[in-house]
Amino acid sequence: MHDLNIDIETFSSVPIKAAGAQRYIASPDFEILLFAYSLDGSPVVCIDLAQGETLPPWLISALTSPEYLKHAYNAAFEWGCLSKFLGVWLPPDQWRCTMVHGLYRGFTAGLAATGAALGLPEDKRKLSTGMALIRYFCIPCAPTKTNGGRTRNYPRHDPAKWALFKEYNVQDVVTEMEIAKRLASVPVPPTVQKEWETDLIINSRGVAVDMELVRGALECSDRVTSELMAEAMSLTGVRNPNSVKQLREWLTEELDTEVDKLDKSIVARLLNGDGTSDKARRVLEIRQELGKSSTKKYNAIENAVCPDGRVRGLLQFYGANRTGRWAGRLVQVQNLPRTYTSPLEFARDLVKTRRVDALKCVYGGVMDTLSQLIRTAFVAAPGNILIDADFSAIEARVISWLAGEEWRLEVFRTHGKIYEASAAQMFGVPIDRIKKGNPEYALRAKGKVAELALGYQGSAGALINMGALEMGLSEEDLPDIVGRWRNANARIRDLWYKMDAAAVQVISEGGSVGVNGLVFSREYNPAAGVDAMTILLPAGRKLYYNSPRLGVNRFGGRSIVYMGLNDKNKWGEIETYGGKLTENCVQAIARDCLSQAIEHLEAAGLHVIFHIHDEVVIDCPPGTATLEDVVEIMARPIPWAPGLPLGADGWIGTFFKKD
Repeated sequence: MHDLNIDIETFSSVPIKAAGAQRYIASPDFEILLFAYSLDGSPVVCIDLAQGETLPPWLISALTSPEYLKHAYNAAFEWGCLSKFLGVWLPPDQWRCTMVHGLYRGFTAGLAATGAALGLPEDKRKLSTGMALIRYFCIPCAPTKTNGGRTRNYPRHDPAKWALFKEYNVQDVVTEMEIAKRLASVPVPPTVQKEWETDLIINSRGVAVDMELVRGALECSDRVTSELMAEAMSLTGVRNPNSVKQLREWLTEELDTEVDKLDKSIVARLLNGDGTSDKARRVLEIRQELGKSSTKKYNAIENAVCPDGRVRGLLQFYGANRTGRWAGRLVQVQNLPRTYTSPLEFARDLVKTRRVDALKCVYGGVMDTLSQLIRTAFVAAPGNILIDADFSAIEARVISWLAGEEWRLEVFRTHGKIYEASAAQMFGVPIDRIKKGNPEYALRAKGKVAELALGYQGSAGALINMGALEMGLSEEDLPDIVGRWRNANARIRDLWYKMDAAAVQVISEGGSVGVNGLVFSREYNPAAGVDAMTILLPAGRKLYYNSPRLGVNRFGGRSIVYMGLNDKNKWGEIETYGGKLTENCVQAIARDCLSQAIEHLEAAGLHVIFHIHDEVVIDCPPGTATLEDVVEIMARPIPWAPGLPLGADGWIGTFFKKD
């Protein structure tokens, strides 16, 4: 077996950030400019395809041979580019992704950032001029008198820059190989490698989109935006009603009170305020309507759709490297609005025919309707159907199983009414009394918000963030709800503290500690020069917390600190605690359940086109499978999670939706 490390530089007139790699590669003017490689660690060779050099026959053969493992950073890109270049489907199982290796090990997605986190010396990291060279050679340029009106820079236009670009290409391979060397002692588990290969196939398969709906939505949005802007200008006299500064100044004068912010909560409070004039209220309503940013996702679809009418690359494997869950890309399918509008079919027809007045008459707010309909732009291929199935309360089931909270597991084995059952446990009333028409039904709201907010050591603040006050609960009631939920779920409460204690022990003393089937350890990687706290999950993969130490939190108490990608998407210190570690593990186990289900569905010939946390979407001809078939596969017992009661439900249709 040989190792072939690869990095390529490419050109396409399609902007890759907005359109995604697959649309970029599908462009007629796509080409590979440079191909750098190293065989079995030998010095890197750069092949200048842009200036007439060609790949040697042995290398072309190696790209399809199982005797050569192909390695690249973000290998999905090289795999896609070379598949088009060679005109063949390159076998995914012959590829290894160094970026995924780094993400699995708890590092970041960027090549330079990962190199920095691993402490690579400067000469083994990306050249600082790299991005400027990419902008010069890899994307179109604006025509000017100086450049003779050309729209693209070729090597002949600046030979010195081109020589530097070739050095840059070579340096990328050097950096990738050095990262792989430092990560070699912590290999990616075979199961995770197989998941990546399946992800490559799913992302390449893509999902069909209804471009008639997309274009209709964009036209309707433009018309309504123009109308609302004109109305806002007429009401306020403000030149640009979209300017937060200008609108704040107008509202401050109109309401005779200082308006220093215009976020969603402030707008909602002002709308409901007694002192808000009719004119100000209408202006605020217009701002709310214009703020339906999800309509921008129609633009994202239009940018990313490939010539065959499908959008590809919606998922980023291991995008959330704390848990290994997938992240959304391009259209961000993981945070689409729900579809409350009814009937959906009629609304879609009105948008396709650009009947804005009819939309206003039937559905009210046009922008809100368009926002909801974005889901329905994803459709089955002609003649096919979509089968959608999602796990029922997957995180609640996993935390119950992990903690051994038997009464909760019995709920999931039977009726599944966890909100009612939780309220019954919390307040000591029979569950059959918590139903509509009985006074005890009011307790269901407390059980629901507690279930949604308190599983990971949340307190009153978590209840508020989950909408407890909007549900009619008083702030004075919240501590009581927290205490009752924790007492009713003593094993889950104990799990938080056991997780915290295990982390503290392995950080301060080393060794390993078992917690309810999980294994906490302190590991040192001499090649990488970093140590980590690891948590071995039931499925056999690990979570990594780099450079852990004990610190002091903002309350003056002990905290667990590690290096990772923080909320600002920067590499830095992150604090954690038992409840957060519990959340990481629960979400990671839930992710592994989904991955297991996807592998089973694919093996059954049911092709997944995308998935969202606990939900899969399958595109297939009618009669291929029933919803019951898919639900049965989703709910199959998992060998590494004995006793975990899984359940699923779903729907069949021709377009994507969410109730």
